[in-house]
Amino acid sequence: MSGNTFGKLLKLTTFGESHGEALGGILDGCPAGIQLDFDFIQAEMQRRKPGQSVIVTQRKEEDEVQFLSGIFEGKTTGTPIGFIIPNTNQKSDDYSHIKNSYRPSHADYVYEQKYGIRDYRGGGRSSARETASRVVGGAIAKQIIPEIKINAFVSSVGEIFIDKPYQDLDFSKIESNAVRCPDLATAEKMENHIKEIKKQGDTVGGTITCVIQNVPIGLGEPVFDKLHAELGKAMLSINAVKGFEFGSGFCGAKMKGSEHNDSYNTDGTTKSNLSGGIQGGISNGMDIYFRVAFKPVATLLQKQDVLTNKAEIIEQQGKGRHDPCVVPRAVPIVEAMAALVIADYFLLNKIYS
Repeated sequence: MSGNTFGKLLKLTTFGESHGEALGGILDGCPAGIQLDFDFIQAEMQRRKPGQSVIVTQRKEEDEVQFLSGIFEGKTTGTPIGFIIPNTNQKSDDYSHIKNSYRPSHADYVYEQKYGIRDYRGGGRSSARETASRVVGGAIAKQIIPEIKINAFVSSVGEIFIDKPYQDLDFSKIESNAVRCPDLATAEKMENHIKEIKKQGDTVGGTITCVIQNVPIGLGEPVFDKLHAELGKAMLSINAVKGFEFGSGFCGAKMKGSEHNDSYNTDGTTKSNLSGGIQGGISNGMDIYFRVAFKPVATLLQKQDVLTNKAEIIEQQGKGRHDPCVVPRAVPIVEAMAALVIADYFLLNKIYS
């Protein structure tokens, strides 16, 4: 199997399955001499972990990171940083009923067709639990670029949207509620909606907006290594993501050039920022902002038709512990992947500038 490594200079390789002994990763290319804040890394893991509120899966995992290499006396040594995250609360029997069947909109069928074998316990390698390793890598990446601020938040759940631009939001309120929405009135509506969906045994999707501030000019490369292309790849690699747009996004396709162009100020900043902080694939110093769309979780706690390995269609109901809406827990994952991209390009820029 390939495709387990992300990055160009700063490279994260992840390993492990949802119901295996542990998840883990190797972060290579991290500069030497960075004093790591381990409490911060663990706090980032707490934001992603299951069981943190009534509107997410109730699997209980402490997600405590154990570092194995690349760190001495609290500082990075410049060698690969190896780490593991033990799995402690697997309930593999919850998945025995799908051993011979394929859940709709899951990776079950295509995975088995491709490899001839699959770990049906929680989705194995295709489980969203793999993203725990990404959060560790992202937490270290954030400490490589401490001046750059990365804030992600839930901007919609189902048909409920924040109706304010991000500039009017107080990012300090993101962690004040279970939905991770900085607009508190909207957050309450979102949470109530998720609870109602959960009662129905159903699921709902939503969007996450991410804002990256204090980005220096010059990150990104022309043609195939455009900064926004790498951010798009990073976000689309996250489980359940179905869409990515930055700056004006799809709304820009409705506009005229005279409406869309960002006019310059004399200092090189722009009066508007429909470009989303990136022009020609290179950061221009303005805020980078983008939106990521997440589909509803595919496992439903209600009956639906499934395909068996004997080419039969049967009725089956999901079991176990699942998120009715994955979006609130995905906020730190979006931030982590954004941090890995920005830190990678930051290091590349230092080499080639």
